[in-house]
This record gives sequence, C-alpha cells and structure tokens, in this order.
Amino acid sequence: MPRMFGTDGVRGLANRALTAQLALDLGDAAVRVLGDDGDKSEFDGRRRALVGRDTRVSGDFLAAALSAGMSAGGFDVIDAGIIPTPGVAYLTSVLNVEMGAVISASHNPMPDNGIKFFARGGFKLPDTKEDEIENVLGQDWERPTGAGVGRISHDTATATNLYIDHLVSTIAPIGPDKSQPTPLKGLKVVADCANGATSVVAPEALRRAGADVIVINASPDGYNINKNAGSTHPEQLQAMVKASGADLGVAFDGDADRCLAVDGEGNMVNGDQIMGILARAKKNAGKLNHDTLVVTVMSNLGLKLALRSMGIKTVQTGVGDRYVLEEMLRGDYSLGGEQSGHVINREFATTGDGTLTALTLCNEVVNSGKSLKELASDFPQLPQTLINVPNVDKLAAKTNAKVQAAVEREEKMLGDTGRVLLRPSGTEPLVRVMAEAETQQQADEVCDRLAKVVAEELAL
Repeated sequence: MPRMFGTDGVRGLANRALTAQLALDLGDAAVRVLGDDGDKSEFDGRRRALVGRDTRVSGDFLAAALSAGMSAGGFDVIDAGIIPTPGVAYLTSVLNVEMGAVISASHNPMPDNGIKFFARGGFKLPDTKEDEIENVLGQDWERPTGAGVGRISHDTATATNLYIDHLVSTIAPIGPDKSQPTPLKGLKVVADCANGATSVVAPEALRRAGADVIVINASPDGYNINKNAGSTHPEQLQAMVKASGADLGVAFDGDADRCLAVDGEGNMVNGDQIMGILARAKKNAGKLNHDTLVVTVMSNLGLKLALRSMGIKTVQTGVGDRYVLEEMLRGDYSLGGEQSGHVINREFATTGDGTLTALTLCNEVVNSGKSLKELASDFPQLPQTLINVPNVDKLAAKTNAKVQAAVEREEKMLGDTGRVLLRPSGTEPLVRVMAEAETQQQADEVCDRLAKVVAEELAL
C-alpha cells in the first residue's frame, strides 16, 4: 500500500479521496500521536491545537471535521480561519499549542484539498510521525468524556494580526519610540494573491512596511483559488507590472508558502534567482550560516556557479521543502529553498513563507539601490530541457547498467558546464529526464538522447 502522506501531507479530490470522515479520523489520530510525545505543554490545564485553511469551499467542511476529531480526542481547538500555511506554522510556534494543522492543496486546482500537520514549535512532521498517524488511523480507543472533551473556538482576526505583526517586524522592527518604520517607502509593488490565503495578509504587510501596493486576484469566493492567477499563472501579473510602471511584482500560490517575482520589465524571476539574491544579502550581513545555501536537485546549475563565484557554497537535497528544512536543521544552515519559490528563512520562520520572501526581496531591492532585474541578472539560469518518459520501470532508473552508462557519458561530455538528472515520479510509472547545458540546443540534444535510452531500456 502506498503511503497516505505525500511530500506535503494528505492530498486528494475533496469529498472523494479526501472526505469529511477521513478528516475526522486524521484529527482523532493526530491527537493520539502528537499529543502523547512526552513533552506536554498545557494552557490552563488544557491541551490545544490550531487549525487554519486556504480559501477553497471544501475547507469549510474539512476544517469542521478535522476540528471535531481533535476536540473529541480531548484537545481545545483554535480555528484561525483563512490564513497562509506559514501563518499556522508561526502561530503554532508562539501560541503554546501542541500542534497545528492546515487544510490546503497549495497550488493545486480548487476541487483538490489537503491536510498537513505541524508539530509543537511549528515544524513539519518527519515521515516517522506521519507513519504513526497513519498506523492508528480509524482505530478505536478510550476517548475522553465529560469535561475531558475539547472545545472549538474561532478567532480569525487575532491570529491574522499576530502573523502580520510578525511579518512586518522582520524588515521593520518597531523602535524604542513605538513607531513603525517604513523601509519600503517609495517602492511600487504589484501583489498577485492567487485569490488564496494571503489575500488579506500580503497586501497589508507590504503596505505597513511602506510600499505602494497594487493588488490583483485578492477576492476569493471559494471557487477561484489559483484560477489563472498567482505563481502558477503569472501572465496577468507580468502585464500589470508593465502597465502600472511598478518596480516589481510578487506572485503567491494558494496557501502562500511560495513566492515568485516579476521585474519592472515583466520578466519572471524564479525561486533560484530569489534565493541567490537573498543568500548574497545574508552573507553580506554576516547572517548566512556557514556561507551555505541549501537547495534541491532541481535548482539550476547556473545558481550554484554564480554563488560559488561569490564565496557561497550549496548543499543539495531531494525535492520537497521538508527535506530542505531537515538539512538546514541538521547542518545549522540559515537559508534554503526550491526553484518553485519555497524559500525557508530560519531567522524568522520554520517553513517556506511566500509573504516573508516578498518582504525580504523588496527590502533588498531598496537596500541595494538596484532594480530587481539587475539583481537577478547576477544569477543567470543555464538552458534546461525536461522530458517525461512514461510507461517505464521507474525504480530501475538508478540500477540499469545501460541507463547509468548513458548518464555517465553525457556527464563526462558536459563536464562543469552542465548536468543531467533522472528523477522517478512519486505517483506514476514515469521518469523525468532533465538536462542543463551552455546552450538550449545542447540541452535539448542531451535530454533527447537520454530519454530514448530510458524509454528503450526501462519499458514496461
């Protein structure tokens, strides 16, 4: 049986794969696993959990069911309503709660939804804890009765304001005179909120930091999350930045744990370039631990080569921001992330935070005195080609002799000027073949040759 938990929680089509019953059972199981880990933190003698969600219509019934499972297990539940995923992580770390839970499918289409948990302190769960939750799922146990059951409270305003205060303070800490600095004053920014969870948070945080903000796609109705908007569909943002004469634009996904950017001419600035800009800024400020940025195997070689010339090392992990964070904690690194726009800034957050990324990126534009286009140009991206090879034995990609020999040939030919990557799909009988090289033609040719070998040797 495949694991119920994927790289980012439990996901599926809401009311089909992800039902109210499953949400109820997950709440029940999470209380048993995360509420019994030895280090108990109680509030007025009660155990507490925090629940937040994005703007999908299915979030209403899933939040009700998840909260019911937790409260039936004896936990008081704070329902924070619609709030970004990193907002739940932050509040879990500061509100003295045992666990946090987010109902969201991130950048997925509206009909999907998902549930993921945060342990005390606001960190995503390791695989072992997720497996424990799955193992006790649906099992009967002696549930509390009477005064032992939990209560559910709703407090959206307080939760949202606490989170916004924290975000703004990362670049504009309140001074001794209690005044709020405005470091982004004079900067014109377009914010595309994807009709998602940061539709209130990001515009307010950017404005409080002093920016002149034009907001698009911040009118969620339960059905329009990610629809032709946000980080997966940046065309509208690109057009608005050019039409309004803005300095830059920022695009979030549905749960706002990632951020991509657009420069003043409408060009995309991806997660690799954003990480490069922020890593250099941290190094110059003496805050880049071990002068190292943590990236995944999908980060462009161009980023690594540019950072190397700046005296910044890179450490590489598998795909998934949870694996980036695990490596950051293991090696005490302060910055890491993914090409997709997940950026983890451990100075201020325990998970990827799109609004925090937008604020710190805008702040670096102001501090540097350069445009975003100028900053991004220091991190050129090598041409890249990706081919999905279907109907193959994906598990044999790393063991088949002829495939491995082909990989070695291409790597030797590319030398330090490019790279190849074979990545098995997590859900399909498919291998993703990727090549990077000095020219697009070379990347295309290398990728095509490798894809043919994979298709021939690993065919089912």
